[in-house]
Amino acid sequence: MQEANVFIHNRLAGVLSETDTGYSFRYDGEYLLCDDAEAVSLTLPLRAEAYTSAVLFPFFDGLIPEGWLLDIAERSWKINARDRMSLLLHCCADCIGNVSVKIIDN
Repeated sequence: MQEANVFIHNRLAGVLSETDTGYSFRYDGEYLLCDDAEAVSLTLPLRAEAYTSAVLFPFFDGLIPEGWLLDIAERSWKINARDRMSLLLHCCADCIGNVSVKIIDN
């Protein structure tokens, strides 16, 4: 199982996990209590309950590079293009925009 902290404006917003049955995303409890908390995306509005999906959530999948940049990432880290979580973890620690995804080393 792979896990990542998801940050919005460099503040911990939640945890994304790859499970045996798919993926889950849960907002951090302290983050939800903040007056200025904002959702990661419109498709993942703020709530205490975890979101689950059989495939990587489209918002997170959209952060993964495409084209020649994806080819470089695949070669550099020897990651299969179908391993979307590993690509996300290796390529999206410093994304353009306000969201970043950083691996949790267990």
